[in-house]
Amino acid sequence: MRAAPPIGTYRSCEGDFFFVTFFTLPITRSIVRDSLLIADRLRARAREDSRENRAYVIVATAPSASMATLKLGLAPKTIKYLMFAFNLLFVITGIVLLSIGVVIHGVYHEYQHFLDNSFFSVPSLLVALGSIIFIIAFFGCCGAIRESYCMVVTFCTLLAAILLLEVIGGTMGYVMRARVATVTQSKMVETMSKYNDSQEIQFVWDNLQRDFKCCGTVNATDWINQPNLSGIPMSCCDDTIGAVNATQCTLTSPSLHDVGCMDAFARFAEKHASKIAGVGLGLGVIQLLGIFLSSYLARSIRTCYQTM
Repeated sequence: MRAAPPIGTYRSCEGDFFFVTFFTLPITRSIVRDSLLIADRLRARAREDSRENRAYVIVATAPSASMATLKLGLAPKTIKYLMFAFNLLFVITGIVLLSIGVVIHGVYHEYQHFLDNSFFSVPSLLVALGSIIFIIAFFGCCGAIRESYCMVVTFCTLLAAILLLEVIGGTMGYVMRARVATVTQSKMVETMSKYNDSQEIQFVWDNLQRDFKCCGTVNATDWINQPNLSGIPMSCCDDTIGAVNATQCTLTSPSLHDVGCMDAFARFAEKHASKIAGVGLGLGVIQLLGIFLSSYLARSIRTCYQTM
């Protein structure tokens, strides 16, 4: 019984191939040195057994990123660098999503008295996705540079998950856009009666009516119909500081805002929802491109492993 080689696995058989060693670790100098020693032993054995017409072969396989680099063709290498460039663009999309989420969350928070908590889920989701994209881009860049099959597949999977979450967020935003008018109307009617009781509500209403050039929920008469109010707030009229006898805002005031705040705020929300949908569509196209590039690169790396 002959001793087994110090590295790999030993297999003997009759025929053209007598000795095979498999290396599953990245090739190092010590492995190469030991392989050469094994080859010398095989050559000596070959001379001794030449009468039996046997041959000896060493096969070394190392599915590592370093050897895959040598095997990638021109097209996969091009995809590799395109994917690296895509990840830079992907980081920019993350910044865009993060910025949009923060801005919308700030706007919604300013008018939180006119919305329910479900409206904050979409901007919160955008902020979360924008933050997660930075982590995903790390896998994409490292996977492309190191030509790591596992990291590229992880990047592709996470990218597909992000795209799915964006579709869910877009659907939620579209559904909530249809509810803006209904929710806003009920919240506005509820808070109008508290105008004189809460400085916070008074501040929010005054800012809303000045910023959107609106008055009341449907129109200015909503304020007159409130039993605990003395009249129409001054925020329903344009700035009259310094004007003669400009002490109150009435239905006959020439600067009275004739648009109800429910319609004005609903149009504002729908306008921004349309912009978000457009941005989301553009980001979705970019991410689909990233999924295609990463899938192609992963398949190329895997092919290199199988043919080595």
